[in-house]
Amino acid sequence: MKIEIWSDVMCPLCYIGKTNLENALKRFEHKNEAEVVFRPFQLFPDAPSGNGKNYYEWTAEIHGGAMTADYVRESNAAVIRMAKEVGLTYHLDTLIPSNTTDVLRVAVYAQERGRAGEWLARAYKAYFTDSMDIGNPDNLAKLADESGLDAQEVLLMLSGDQYRDTVRNERQHGSKIGVSGTPFYIFNDKYALSGVRSSDVFLEILERVWRKDHPLQMLDESSRDDSQTGQCGENACSI
Repeated sequence: MKIEIWSDVMCPLCYIGKTNLENALKRFEHKNEAEVVFRPFQLFPDAPSGNGKNYYEWTAEIHGGAMTADYVRESNAAVIRMAKEVGLTYHLDTLIPSNTTDVLRVAVYAQERGRAGEWLARAYKAYFTDSMDIGNPDNLAKLADESGLDAQEVLLMLSGDQYRDTVRNERQHGSKIGVSGTPFYIFNDKYALSGVRSSDVFLEILERVWRKDHPLQMLDESSRDDSQTGQCGENACSI
């Protein structure tokens, strides 16, 4: 089973969704046959970094003034509670807002090396819990090292433009196939799911997709003569 996760590190629901999906996969009977693929979908490519505004003011600003900072604070209270229910701690009051281009570039780099899950877990925690500036290349190199990646390679990559086009093109591709927000999940290239779900619901979805793509195949009963045939149903047995 192939599971594509379209997400952005600035999305608080993506961290919760990642946690819930991973918990569901631990209980999934066919977890060893599941491949998780990260796909970057940058929500606000032009969002500023280091402008001195807090998370609530910054979020209101990048939404074009369609909401107030107080509204952002109030609406995120439910998100903080949701995160706490799955063991995550969000410190939005001290969060350092940042453009996510570079952190997503590292995510693409990590995906190529089979470490995207580890990288995203560390990056999410750095952003939402540790109040770390993820727009700082040195910080990203430190996080890369903690995620099992080569810190010096990451610094060298960030000093140039590698994967910058990939991040931009992935967003464009996602928009073309129907991704409009994050998190967004695609199973086996044909089943889509938008928004965060609980671990139990994710498990139910995984099992449903598996059954749809791995139906039982009845053997050809006419392949040979057999005098010993029959089946019992609810009411009687037939021979």
